[in-house]
Amino acid sequence: MKSENKTTLVAEFLLLGLSEDPDLQPVLFGLFLSIYLLTVLGNLLIILAITSDSHLHTPMYFFLCNLSLADICSTSTLVPKMLLNIQTESKAITYAGCLAQAYFFLVFICMDNLLLTVMAYDRYVAICHPLHYTVIMNPCLCVQLVLICLLISTVDALLHSLMLLRLSFCKHLEIPHFFCDLAQILKMACSDTFINNIMVYLTTFLLGIGPVSGIIFSYTRIVSSILRIPSTGGKYKAFSTCGSHLSVVSLFYGTAIGVYLSSAVTDSPRKAIVASVMYALVTPMLNPFIYRLRNKDMKGALRKLTMGMSFFFMSMSTALPVSS
Repeated sequence: MKSENKTTLVAEFLLLGLSEDPDLQPVLFGLFLSIYLLTVLGNLLIILAITSDSHLHTPMYFFLCNLSLADICSTSTLVPKMLLNIQTESKAITYAGCLAQAYFFLVFICMDNLLLTVMAYDRYVAICHPLHYTVIMNPCLCVQLVLICLLISTVDALLHSLMLLRLSFCKHLEIPHFFCDLAQILKMACSDTFINNIMVYLTTFLLGIGPVSGIIFSYTRIVSSILRIPSTGGKYKAFSTCGSHLSVVSLFYGTAIGVYLSSAVTDSPRKAIVASVMYALVTPMLNPFIYRLRNKDMKGALRKLTMGMSFFFMSMSTALPVSS
């Protein structure tokens, strides 16, 4: 009986990336480096603005701070390895590195999903139960909700990663993607992936349909409450507190649906990769801009932070001794 090529014998996978054209590699390197820097700097500014401004020490901005942190981590899981492969003209990623990348991406993308749901609940309580808002959304509950999101995300990613360990791979290990996507890894397995696929469908349903249903329910009640407000100014003020979150939710789930449809409808891996770039990289980059452009409090906090940093650097430059 022939022995199977078990996963323990797999040395590395090959990430084919977006294009194999050598002339496009410098362009792709510059593009994704720019996306990565904008994502990290934009979300880092959001975190610094929230932590430095006492007026933003509220549940909504606490969740936003954690969302920005999750966006930085999810992008950092993918882009540095991609940039390294382009720079070194190598497509290789070790078996352990591939599983680690898939694991951490699942953790942080699931965190985004659950945090958006928690933020929708926060807006529901703020608009539908304003008199009890501070009592319901107390600091202890906010911390517990974030920890629950992290626990669920970690358990989900851990289950998928552990189930990958039981698979064997006995054909060419070229992943037609720019990162170790769980679906692409399962396609390369030569052993039975029925249980893995069942787990993927189950978790997609529970962690996809569940949060989306919660968001839809929250906004249905929010719209109903806003319509009962007599003044137009009151309606606008109430809805403006949800505008940024609603924009981020639309962008996140819109690109996620695009990834699913592109992989289900078309057989072209290139179209699926482009959709994944929008979902995994562009969305985390745009989130800080959405909150900055649509939120007056965030604009003010970022302005104060920028002025404070400018004053700090100016004072440091004047304090430096001038050489003769």
